[in-house]
Amino acid sequence: MDAVECLVIGAGVIGLAIARALARAGREVVVVEAEDAIGTGVSSRNSEVIHAGVYYPTGLAKTRLCVEGKEMLYRFCREYGVQHRRSGKLIVAADENEIAKLAALEAQAKANGVDDLLWLSGAEARALEPALRANRALLSPSTGIVDSHAFMLALRGDAEAHGAMIALATPVVSGRAHGAGVAIDTGGAEPMRFTATLVVNAAGLDAQSVARAIDGLPADKIPPLFLAKGNYFSLAVRSPFSRLVYPMPAPGGLGVHLTLDLAGQARFGPDVEWVETIDYDVDPRRAESFYAAIRTYWPDLPDGALQPGYAGIRPKIARPGGSSTDFLIQTERDHGVRGLVNLFGIESPGLTASLAIAEEIAKRL
Repeated sequence: MDAVECLVIGAGVIGLAIARALARAGREVVVVEAEDAIGTGVSSRNSEVIHAGVYYPTGLAKTRLCVEGKEMLYRFCREYGVQHRRSGKLIVAADENEIAKLAALEAQAKANGVDDLLWLSGAEARALEPALRANRALLSPSTGIVDSHAFMLALRGDAEAHGAMIALATPVVSGRAHGAGVAIDTGGAEPMRFTATLVVNAAGLDAQSVARAIDGLPADKIPPLFLAKGNYFSLAVRSPFSRLVYPMPAPGGLGVHLTLDLAGQARFGPDVEWVETIDYDVDPRRAESFYAAIRTYWPDLPDGALQPGYAGIRPKIARPGGSSTDFLIQTERDHGVRGLVNLFGIESPGLTASLAIAEEIAKRL
């Protein structure tokens, strides 16, 4: 049996950020990860966007953590040499009847603390992106993109430099709450038992199953898990865009928007489907609806230019979802188990908010 001060379950971007924050605070930290590499779950299948904090309802924890985390992430990338770019984003009102919705988004952004949005006329938007169809647009200059894997490698490196240890291929199989903390049993090639003063469950899609495996945690404190699959298509031709382009939000999400990676490759998505099992295949037949959605703001999208890209699955704790469900960060005062922190429903903008989430947990403890 190994006694450790802090045990973090999950080596995705959230778990690594938390491990780093705790290690930098002088705590003894061990991270256990079920897979044989870091960041293979939710963290490996996202759009790599640094979100400004425009869309989320005012007053939610995820909104505040996104706005705070954005600047922390840009600063971290500069200090640790992580490739990123403040690409900017255009939020487009394709027709005059969408201008009122655009104004409502600006008002919400200001209420969230995002005060750098700029109104553009259709001509001004097309001067920036000549291929764009727009009646009016909002420019979000603080939206950007980041190499998410390089970010996670930097988090891991700094955590380990401050004494954290990471055990890969070490899945949690059971746990037990006791007076002084939580005991966790792991499987893999070398099964271990850890007794920890603090356990942070940052297991992403597996957070609910990890929580259910801990004897003593009330079952009614574990929220349901709903799997929201987002499908993305890649552009097979050179993109004419240098910025991200988002249409008006659609019911249940932000619509089929255009994002870019750091090499300039354009990706479109997501369209969201609710699934019962984890499946990352992208059905090529879904492209038909993508063409129609994209041509509302890029009318010259060539036929046959889309090819299946990738899919990601968000760990929703409410259905049908959208942006209104908050992050759920449970501590002892929520579930009664001393030394246990559960993180449920950490989806977008989790990447952007990761450093702020980590700092908040470290401060709470």
